[in-house]
Amino acid sequence: MAVITDYSDTLHRQAVIELWDAAFGYETAHNTPGLAIDKKLAVSDGLFFVALTKNEVVGTVLAGYDGHRGWLYAVTVHPSHRRNGVGMQLVRHAEHALTLRGCMKINLQIVSTNASVQAFYESMGYSTEPRISMGKKIESNITH
Repeated sequence: MAVITDYSDTLHRQAVIELWDAAFGYETAHNTPGLAIDKKLAVSDGLFFVALTKNEVVGTVLAGYDGHRGWLYAVTVHPSHRRNGVGMQLVRHAEHALTLRGCMKINLQIVSTNASVQAFYESMGYSTEPRISMGKKIESNITH
């Protein structure tokens, strides 16, 4: 089992950037790992967690809470550590942190073609909802 702990920019930044680059292959500037980390740290909400095995980052989860709903983002586990319960540990840890804040419902988004990830979340009690996901980039806040 991995140890789930709060993200530390000093200790974990480079490993998280490398993990996210490998796992997500970001193609747009607003998802650049360094920028995403900086934006998350700026809100200082204590909802950024890493999974460690032998002090090595093997997984991440970002959570968010707006006072009504919680969100899960950037849930990933290094390929060499998948199917060992690390993803479930991360999600449960984030769920617990959100629950302690009074969160009533947790949402997440996945790529519609990723059936294995959908099955993973369904096994944890999440269900597909009839929603349309929309987004708008605020280019003036996207810096490199």
